[in-house]
Amino acid sequence: MDRSGDRVLFITSGNIGDAVLTTGLLRHFVESEPQARFTIAAGPRALPLFADTPRLERLIEVHKGRRAQHWLELWRQVAGRRWSAIIDMRGSALAFLLWAQRRYVYRSIRLAPGEAPPHKVLEAARTIGRLEQPPSPMLYISATRQSHADALIGPGGPVLALAPAATWPPKTWAGERFAETALALLGPSGPLADGRALLIGGRDDGRFLEPLRAALPPSRVIDIAGLDLLTAYACLRRVRLFIGNDSGPMHLAAAAGAPTLGLFGPSDDRMYRPWGPQAAFIRATRTGGSPSDAGSMDALSVAEVVRAATELLERTQAKDAAIAAV
Repeated sequence: MDRSGDRVLFITSGNIGDAVLTTGLLRHFVESEPQARFTIAAGPRALPLFADTPRLERLIEVHKGRRAQHWLELWRQVAGRRWSAIIDMRGSALAFLLWAQRRYVYRSIRLAPGEAPPHKVLEAARTIGRLEQPPSPMLYISATRQSHADALIGPGGPVLALAPAATWPPKTWAGERFAETALALLGPSGPLADGRALLIGGRDDGRFLEPLRAALPPSRVIDIAGLDLLTAYACLRRVRLFIGNDSGPMHLAAAAGAPTLGLFGPSDDRMYRPWGPQAAFIRATRTGGSPSDAGSMDALSVAEVVRAATELLERTQAKDAAIAAV
């Protein structure tokens, strides 16, 4: 059957982290439907993440409006097409108002009393039914973009990526503690003694990054704050270790395959920990006995983070050595 006319509509979150966690599902359709062309709709912050998707036909910005007007506007932009598949990770009714051969609409899972919530990657995979393995998050990047990222990283020692910002202040570990951690890991007796620091953040994250900029010699800093997210992701493919708060950059790092240490306090690591075989997390001491109880980021010490980072480095280095020996 000639399926060259197949078109897939993928609707995802405007939140960067949540959007990244759905990219494994997009990857599944890109790889399983090699003739399909893709239209991707997301909020303006997350939409640029999808710019290099293979066979991309269109990107649509979804600007949240009053009384769900953004859904009406999106319907107007896509209603004239016949879709081979619609994947709606926002859980709206839009898919049922469009012509489609297949519809996959996200629905939250009802949990039994005391049942632990699934990770968001597992929850996303359940949207399309049973899969042998949940597809891990991954972004597509062009060769040109990767070359640009490689030039930004340049030659030199191993790279420690640091992302001290977060959208919600209670999830933010102090920038001064990030600086102390960087000095311990990059110092003469640290596991990344010959390394450099890659600073990641948005244009408005200067207050989080300033302690790192002040503490580290400029010659050992690669500052990409404000760089577009997709090129930042390409840079993260080159790093030896990432440390960051529960945030969009943390999920970008894990999706890039970087050894990723996520720092958690009040957010739930059962749903939002970094996903992947080279990912780990550490959380602040909880205030109660329940796994969902919030912990203050202030309770997380530099020594704990350095120890967790060193253990992750040792584990990933041992794995790399084992693979190289085969």
